[in-house]
Amino acid sequence: MSPPILWPLFLQIIQLISFSSSLPAGNETDRLSLLAFKAQITTDPLGKLNSWNESLHFCEWSGVTCGRRHQRVVELDLHSCKLAGTLSPHIGNLSFLRSLNLVDNILSHSIPQELGGLFRLQMMILANNTFDGEIPVNISQCSNLLTLRLEVNNLTGKLPAELGSLTKMQLFNFGKNNLVGELPHSFANLSSIVTIYGMMNNLQGSIPNSFGKLERLKYLSLGGNNLSGTIPPSIYNLSSLIIFSVPVNQLKGNLPLDLGLTLPNLEILRIHTNQFTGIIPATISNASKVADIQLSGNSFTGKVPSLASLLNLRTLIVDFNDLGNNEDDDLGFLYSLTNQTNLESLSINDNSLGGVLPEIVSNFSTKLIRITFGRNQIRGSIPTDIGNLISLEILALEMNQLTGIIPSSIGKLQNLAALHLFENKISGSIPSSLGNITLLIKVFLSLNNLQGSIPSTLGNCQNLLSLDLAHNNLSGPIPKEVMGISSLSIYLDLSQNQLTGPLSTKVGELVNLGYLDVSNNRLSGEIPGNLGRCITLENLDLGENYFQGSIPESLRSLRALQYLNLSHNNLTGQIPRFLSGFELLQYLDLSFNDLQGEMPTQRVFGNASAVSVLGNNKLCGGISQLNLSRCIPNSSKRQKSSTKQMLIIAIPCGFLGFFFMIACLLFCCLKITQNKPSSEASREFSFWRVTYKELFQATARFSPSNLISAGSFGSVYKGVLASDGAIVAVKVFNLLSRGASESFMRECAALINIRHRNLVRVLSACDGVDFQGNDFKALVYEFMVNGSLEEWLHPVPIPEEAHEARNLNLIQRLSISIDVASALDYLHHGCQMPVVHCDLKPSNVLLDSDMNARVGDFGLARFSPEASHQLTSDQTSSVGLKGTVGYAPPGNITIIFFCC
Repeated sequence: MSPPILWPLFLQIIQLISFSSSLPAGNETDRLSLLAFKAQITTDPLGKLNSWNESLHFCEWSGVTCGRRHQRVVELDLHSCKLAGTLSPHIGNLSFLRSLNLVDNILSHSIPQELGGLFRLQMMILANNTFDGEIPVNISQCSNLLTLRLEVNNLTGKLPAELGSLTKMQLFNFGKNNLVGELPHSFANLSSIVTIYGMMNNLQGSIPNSFGKLERLKYLSLGGNNLSGTIPPSIYNLSSLIIFSVPVNQLKGNLPLDLGLTLPNLEILRIHTNQFTGIIPATISNASKVADIQLSGNSFTGKVPSLASLLNLRTLIVDFNDLGNNEDDDLGFLYSLTNQTNLESLSINDNSLGGVLPEIVSNFSTKLIRITFGRNQIRGSIPTDIGNLISLEILALEMNQLTGIIPSSIGKLQNLAALHLFENKISGSIPSSLGNITLLIKVFLSLNNLQGSIPSTLGNCQNLLSLDLAHNNLSGPIPKEVMGISSLSIYLDLSQNQLTGPLSTKVGELVNLGYLDVSNNRLSGEIPGNLGRCITLENLDLGENYFQGSIPESLRSLRALQYLNLSHNNLTGQIPRFLSGFELLQYLDLSFNDLQGEMPTQRVFGNASAVSVLGNNKLCGGISQLNLSRCIPNSSKRQKSSTKQMLIIAIPCGFLGFFFMIACLLFCCLKITQNKPSSEASREFSFWRVTYKELFQATARFSPSNLISAGSFGSVYKGVLASDGAIVAVKVFNLLSRGASESFMRECAALINIRHRNLVRVLSACDGVDFQGNDFKALVYEFMVNGSLEEWLHPVPIPEEAHEARNLNLIQRLSISIDVASALDYLHHGCQMPVVHCDLKPSNVLLDSDMNARVGDFGLARFSPEASHQLTSDQTSSVGLKGTVGYAPPGNITIIFFCC
């Protein structure tokens, strides 16, 4: 072998020996670089880096791949590991690295410039993190880079023009960042580029004409920026283009007439939401591979061309343009879609398309999910066999000139979620088959000529959020099934019809509804009290009906109301004072009723332009702008009575008064020999209802810190009523406990019918539901500041806290005994029907601020007509043994033994 041939071989051997001698040092560099990477990872929830320790060679660490020959790191793949922290610049020391994949993590801060030293790197994937700062210019030194993915981060600044030197790069994705500036002209040097994705940034300027030189470019996506100007003609000559997507920019100009000829491989054309004009090129049908055409939100004119050759078409969206001239053949292109078996979305709404809706639509692809033809000039009727489109989720034909009926086959559209047919001329009845579509979310049928009744089958649509049947000729009652669709939360409008009958009490189940309008019907009866359960209502319109009675007090819970119309009814009584407390109420119409009394002046009542009370001639007062008469006190009205009228009334009343006084004297003489009950027993009982919400707020959400006591049937909380600041005791019944409901009813019956100064006074009651719809029962008592007798007799020691010792002197003990005895004497002998307490014990004897004793807790009380006779004769009362376990009150023995 000659020397010239041996010399190169000798050099290679020398190089191998040199490389072998340096191998350990290189390996140590890689190991230290990886450990430096790990040191800057603050969170590793999946434990991906747990294996990165001294027990294993770094080539065996998770996510690390080394070359077989030199044992240097060639690949670092830690994608989707949820790693948080920063990217260490020491990664730049992995000089043999060919692939870096950190996609789908939570890495933050800037991308280190040191990555530019990885001259062997072919793939850099840093997408779906939270990197910020600018794209490092040094990346342009990675001359072997094929893939660069930086999408979905928080990168800022401009695209580095130096990246144009990466002539081997095939994929560059920088979408969904905050990049600004123009597209660099140097990108025309990316001669190997196949994919450019730069959507959803803040790029400006025009698309460089030099991009037409990228002959290998297949995928160009630049949507969601601020690009302007026209599309360079050279772009339309890139015959390799498969995806051309530039939507949501400010691009303008016409599409070339030969578009389908120069882009034969085009599959996706998305240029919607720009400023394009002109016609849709008929040659688009020559691009037979096209599957997705989205041209909406431009100013295209003319007709939609035939698309018969586009057998792969899945999406055709040309809405919000100026297509059509309200001519009969505007919809001719629909006939060319009968063979597109993959068609999923067809949207032509908001144009000027005329003509008759062809029956052929019902023979379109069964994969069709969306049909939106609204806001055109389309005539004809809904295809009879529309039910064939079994995958349909959206059917929108609103604001056209459709006639005919809603076909019953519509009930076959089991996947339908939105039905928009409003503002047409559709007649007939609402098909009952509509109730078969249980996935319906929105139904808008208003402004048509629909007749007949509302089908009760709509109650099956328990996913409905909005239902609008307004401005039709519907009649009959509102089905209770419809009023019971608890999912309705956005909109229920049945106004401008001929509906009759009362408003069903089922309306109380619409607890999440925001808008309710049943105005301009013939509804009658009283406004249901449980309408007050719809606490999220913002708009309530019951105007122009025949409602009567007073405005329910329960409506005080509708504090979210912004608009309330009760006008043109037959409502009577006074304007509820709670309306003046509605802070959000902006408009109130009570006009043309028969309301009376004084007008409030607070909040909405203080704005003459926001309130209307016309036609209520018995109202007075209010702000001066309403021009109501001045309220006259009752005493002044009596002074204005004529003398003749006074005499006519006074003389007979005088005789009646005289005889009444004689009768009273006789009654007092007879009564003086009997036990006289407390004077408080004859006082008029003042009782009002409270809501769950008021008690919820009064007790600070039934806070444990406000808990006074707990028993077998419920718990007692201390509360402060927002209405008047009164301190009360709220007894909440545990309805899961057996007998609790009966205890509530029993205690209500007892305390409402008996009154005595030595009985705990009940102030109010609540019988309704809580915020979760569960039954709720509670009683509100006077708050006894000195607690129960049990607490005084057997105080619980609290060593941690200083407290004043509680002691009862002999006089107090004797006074309490007399009070309890007086209460029991009244219960047994002073009531119209004797009451047996059945659970008398120190814990049920409460003490007020003056140490007067009050007997409470009538949850086990019994009404017994014979009690006053039987209790002294024997102990076999039918009441049986009730009360605390191990304790039975001994009949009518009323002395409590606690003097010792």
